[in-house]
Parts: sequence; structure tokens; C-alpha cells
Amino acid sequence: MAGKLITLEGIDGAGKTTILNKLKDRSFVSNELSKKLEKFNIIFTREPTNEWIGDVVNKAIRSDVDPLAELFLFMADHFEHISKKIRPAIENNKIVISDRYSDSRIAYQGATLQNKIKNPINWIQSLHKNNTIIPDLTILFDTNPELAVKRIEKNRDENSKFEKIDFLNNVRKNYISIAKSDPNRFKIIDADKPLEKIEIEVVEIISSFISEI
Repeated sequence: MAGKLITLEGIDGAGKTTILNKLKDRSFVSNELSKKLEKFNIIFTREPTNEWIGDVVNKAIRSDVDPLAELFLFMADHFEHISKKIRPAIENNKIVISDRYSDSRIAYQGATLQNKIKNPINWIQSLHKNNTIIPDLTILFDTNPELAVKRIEKNRDENSKFEKIDFLNNVRKNYISIAKSDPNRFKIIDADKPLEKIEIEVVEIISSFISEI
């Protein structure tokens, strides 16, 4: 079986990281869901990464960094991630599931640069064009930004600059636009639903996709 790349995307507070952790731990509401993924050789990862470049990106998120500088930090982390982890895993026939990937950058930095660069989404996509691996499947957790912010505030003492309702509305619009431009890759799920229903839907999507390989 050839290696594949699956990505989980969505605005902050959409619940994708919670679901990724359940995928990693096999801690589902049903043992049958766990068994569906047991036979697959899956590795889990995320962006920003846990490497030193990813640490720099996280510092930038918490700071007042120029949007262009921030974009290129994200991209540097992305390219290193591909080189050191994603490409070797795929070449070894593994299934990679990543919490955030290039679409996060296009959606988020597309929002931060919308008044600075003409057609920022197209421009950022062009920067990635020959330097990335396109996911085979992307699950977009679509949620209301007001609900997302409430979830964030419940679990954190302070919101980052990316976790504001107006900003997340723009990011959400960017995600929907990206998904509509590539409907064969994207599966959009309603992330306003209870967690138990979301995890069942995600596992079904992933197991169905892998079973068809």
C-alpha cells in the first residue's frame, strides 16, 4: 500500500486537535472505531512542528511580528517538516495524519495579508507550488467562530492574536474558498456537532479512504 497524507484543518477551537489526540490514543466512544484503524501503519504529526523552527513560529504567534516575516517562518517550518518527516514516512508506505498543514497557512496568512497583498491566497499558494506535498485527503472542521472562541476561552487563560471572532470569520471564509477549489480532496464536516458524533464521522472518513487504497 502506498503512503498517503491526510490533514486535519479548521479554525482554532474547531476541535480537530482533540480528535487527533483521540486518533493517536485510540480513545473513541466505540471499540469498533479503534479496531478500524489498528491495522494501518499511521504516524501523527502537526504544524507548527515541535522542532526548533516550530518553536520560533509559536513565539511569532505570541508576538507582534510583521505578517510577511511570520508567513516565511511558517513556510520554513513546513518545508523542514516535509523534508525530515512527511516525505520519508510516505516513501516508507506509512499513512501520515497531520494536525494543520499548508492549508492553515493559506487560510490564516491569507487573512493577515488581505490588506497588504493583492490576492494573498493565490500568492501564498504560488509560493508553495513546487515545494510541498499535496495531501491526499483533507478533513475541514467547519465551525461557527463565536462557538470556537467560547471553546478556546473555556480551556485557556488568554487568546492569541489569531483567536478573535472577526479574524476567524475571515479565516473560515478562506478555508471554504480553498475547499471549494479542490472538492475531490476536501471533506467538510460540521464541527458544531457534539464531539462523539464528530469523532465517528472522522474515523469513518479516514477508514473509508484508506480502505480504498
